[in-house]
Amino acid sequence: MRLLLDTQIVYWTYYDTSRLPQRARQLMEEANEVFVSSASIWEIAIKARLGKINADPHQLVQEVEASGFRELVVQYVHAIKVADLPLHHADPFDRLLVAQAIREQLWLVTTDSRLPHYTDLVIHV
Repeated sequence: MRLLLDTQIVYWTYYDTSRLPQRARQLMEEANEVFVSSASIWEIAIKARLGKINADPHQLVQEVEASGFRELVVQYVHAIKVADLPLHHADPFDRLLVAQAIREQLWLVTTDSRLPHYTDLVIHV
């Protein structure tokens, strides 16, 4: 199984493990590959800079790499796919993660109950 972690799952994995759902932990342990989108790092960097969350994006990237997780870079094909998605959700970062999951055939692990409306590739934990 190949997973893409949504931003909240990434944040909880490194900054608030007590909030990380057990099912998400289990999926990550069982996965063949785990991806973190560059969009998630970007979102965390923005929220940290605005003081909405306590995170160091530089350190986070080091920890993600040390975990053996792979970076999923945002590409044109991902951005274009966003235009094809229905408007179930207004958050541009979440919509991009859905588009990446669809284009790359990855299971998107999320706690957001709105994302499964997009595709069967979303695992709500």
